[in-house]
Amino acid sequence: MGEKKPYLAVILVQSIYAGMFLVSKAAFNGGMNNFVFIFYRQAVATLFLAPLTLLLEWKNRPPLPFVTFCKIFLLSLCGITLSLDIYGIALVYTSATLAAATTNCLPVITFFLALLLRMEVLRLRTSSGIAKLIGIAACMAGAATLAFFKGPHFKLLCHHQIFGSNDSQELAGHVSSGKTWIKGCFLMLMSNSFWGLWLVLQAGILKNYPSKLLFTTLQCFLSSIQSFVIAIVLVRDPHEWMLGWNVRLLAVIYCGIMVTGVTFYVQAWVIEKKGPVFLAMSTPLNLVFTMVCSAILLCEIISLGSLMGGVLLVGGLYSVLWGKNKEEKMNDKNCIIVDAEKGCLELKQVIPVANKGQLPV
Repeated sequence: MGEKKPYLAVILVQSIYAGMFLVSKAAFNGGMNNFVFIFYRQAVATLFLAPLTLLLEWKNRPPLPFVTFCKIFLLSLCGITLSLDIYGIALVYTSATLAAATTNCLPVITFFLALLLRMEVLRLRTSSGIAKLIGIAACMAGAATLAFFKGPHFKLLCHHQIFGSNDSQELAGHVSSGKTWIKGCFLMLMSNSFWGLWLVLQAGILKNYPSKLLFTTLQCFLSSIQSFVIAIVLVRDPHEWMLGWNVRLLAVIYCGIMVTGVTFYVQAWVIEKKGPVFLAMSTPLNLVFTMVCSAILLCEIISLGSLMGGVLLVGGLYSVLWGKNKEEKMNDKNCIIVDAEKGCLELKQVIPVANKGQLPV
């Protein structure tokens, strides 16, 4: 059972993310404002993580310089507040299935941004470099297919929408518009680009501020303030802020606790046990879970273009990850060879010194 735990953990993580797309889409279908939702979500996450931070890391927290605080503030604005706000607008325009499909772009977008910032290297004369380039091209082709090609539509096993609402039919007609769908795809990719930039930039901050739980809690707190300012400026109707015992409250609690809280620890445990590549390889499970559940529970109509685009995105993801994994193995092999050569050189230097100390026969 111990060997199966990482596999069960990644299934749990991707199931939680699939649930995030479903309940978020259901809340938006029910008329919840996206900007209000993001504020409530980050506020719940902050309230959930703050006691854990005080209990586990507050006593041993490192000092927080003002420059580092400003970096964390900008990182929260870029990677969390803007990313989630844009993601919410895109989810209103598109579907939960497309949101799950575009998450397969995230590792590729992250690699591309790291390449632009010279944190990664693309060697086109090697098989790993060619695989990375093919993966990026496949990802771009998948995103274009999702945006511009629909094809035949499929409606699977849905007779009654579980999270039904009076606005669902109106919203479905709104989503079917080609212009709004393309706009939603563009915004979804922009959201993933902000998220990828957040992943790339936070590595440098964590070197100076290694307290991961406190770092995450501080980002949630700052993003709560930022999203509140955005929401209060754009949403003036008090009725938009009311939750009630409905799918809105469920979506806020689920995304705040399960997505931000639980998956943080589970993902950290999986990375520690199996590494980040193993976790990234499980991303397509999210697409499968979301596609099936959204078709059955939300009565979303799946198009052939969504299926083809999802396949291209998954293929591009695995191509980049394969190239990255092979490159890491090659680097490890070169390091072993260099260490062996260095050891032989040191041994050759020691032997003559030892021979000088011997008496002639």
